[in-house]
Amino acid sequence: QVQLVESGGGSVQAGGSLNLSCAASTSTYSNYCMGWFRQAPGKGREGVAALDFDGATKYAGSVKGRFTISKGNAKNTLYLQMNSLKPEDTAMYYCAAHSHWGCDLGDAEYNYWGQGTQVTVSS
Repeated sequence: QVQLVESGGGSVQAGGSLNLSCAASTSTYSNYCMGWFRQAPGKGREGVAALDFDGATKYAGSVKGRFTISKGNAKNTLYLQMNSLKPEDTAMYYCAAHSHWGCDLGDAEYNYWGQGTQVTVSS
């Protein structure tokens, strides 16, 4: 069982930055595929970024070049650095993980989820 706790959300103006964190409860999280997802009101859940255990990354086209997913030096922590934020980035952001083969932006394979952190970008 893996527990995930997100933090770092907030309200910013367009063009600003936020750095989301996700603390994992297990020391074996380095063997998992880790992902960030978001869900805006009235919309479906969208994969934003994924980081495989070997360091390979994938990004949604809408965030590529602006967002960076990484594992930090802090123990068992995943980050999502978000720069040049736009109002359309406003959503609840979730951290997720799975230990299956493959690591992509589809949410069906992810079986561990955090509670989410709200990001609001104003114009």
